[in-house]
Amino acid sequence: MKADQDPRSMEHGVSHDAVGVGDFLQENPAVQYVDCVFADLCGVVRGKRVSRDELAGIFEQGLKIPPTIYFLDARGDVIERTKPGDAAEGVAWPVAGTLTRVNWSQRPHGQVLMTLCDAKGQPYFGEPRNVLERVVGRFDSLGLVPSVGCAFEFHLFDKDKTKGGVPQPPVAETAPAAFGIGDVDRFDGVLTGIAEAADIQGLPPLTTTSQAAPGRFRIALAPGDAVRAGDHAVFLRQIVRAVARKRGLDATFMAKPFLAAPGCALEIEVALEHRSGKDAFAGARGGAGEVLRAALGGLQALMADSIALFAPNANAYRRFTANDAARNKRWGFANATTALSVDGGEGEPWRIVHRLGGADANPYLALAAVLAGIHHGMSEGLDAGAPFDGNAAAFVDQTLPLAVDAALLAFENGSVLREYLGPAYVDLYCATKRAELERFRNHISAHEYDWYL
Repeated sequence: MKADQDPRSMEHGVSHDAVGVGDFLQENPAVQYVDCVFADLCGVVRGKRVSRDELAGIFEQGLKIPPTIYFLDARGDVIERTKPGDAAEGVAWPVAGTLTRVNWSQRPHGQVLMTLCDAKGQPYFGEPRNVLERVVGRFDSLGLVPSVGCAFEFHLFDKDKTKGGVPQPPVAETAPAAFGIGDVDRFDGVLTGIAEAADIQGLPPLTTTSQAAPGRFRIALAPGDAVRAGDHAVFLRQIVRAVARKRGLDATFMAKPFLAAPGCALEIEVALEHRSGKDAFAGARGGAGEVLRAALGGLQALMADSIALFAPNANAYRRFTANDAARNKRWGFANATTALSVDGGEGEPWRIVHRLGGADANPYLALAAVLAGIHHGMSEGLDAGAPFDGNAAAFVDQTLPLAVDAALLAFENGSVLREYLGPAYVDLYCATKRAELERFRNHISAHEYDWYL
């Protein structure tokens, strides 16, 4: 495919800039190989390593790769089911602006994000990044631009686990350490390494705080373009794990690695502007407007259908407890106990903070679900009702499917979200996750023998 046949916009799409490759290699003479990477259905970075001499050819001719790379389960096992008519291989192209140096490996190397085109040269329907891009495109006809930021919670832990395989905190203390500067200082080498690697790879500024458990942190990306926010979130998780390994630790974004400690959440913050720069969520005299309430109403309407994306595996549903993740559709102003919180005003843009997701959710799909809900609510003129004032942690909405099988069924049957994400994609997502569950359940744990033998 030649450059003048490129079906993608250069802002988010493919790059054929071989001249830029030459500049990159000249500026980075120590780089001997480059990883051409993809983010699969689970948000895990997969890819193919090429030498520096092969890189220009990738930009000019693309890279052949099977579409099944996007339908791997949590262990990397492929699900042998694709859309009828799919080719055995597609051609992947570098995403413009994502060729960067990487500093967290044993040897310096480069990395570039790839995006797949089908046999007709169109964006492949089964790529999570393309799913998000389709939803973002819906806002164009409204003359609106979403600005998105992601914040993750994660645990650092020792490489040595117990005999039962349970991860251990990296320090002996057990006292809560929320916002503790001491924890930030204690792990300064890891946190500084994460910030440096993120800067080298072109991620936006980071904000890091310690949380209420030893070695548990929250790291937030500054908001910006919605599709790029997905890219940055995927790369941030990769960076955190890689830097931790380099420092002799492990890191996890597992939703609930410790039953006695808070889980790991993914918070998604969304602001919405007119192309003129005016805050679309603002109402009269700068207060929260009807558009904001409609957006919240859409998020409420699609919440049950989208749980399977925010909680993508069996462990993720352990977060849904009174002291952890919200289990309701309520919203409130600056209320951390509701699933949906509204911040801003008084000179700042109004923002919706979506708190339902686990940190192990695929960022592209989670963002797509949130933006689909916002667009749906605005398009249908929905109303979220009155804000909740108080502690909503104990309230459980019985319409929410807070178990993995029920969540997949709701996602599969949810007609509105299904239309936004694409019916073929929803079916393949559910097939992949059900196959993963079957493999996961086909195992007898030591705990089961202890109880029932």
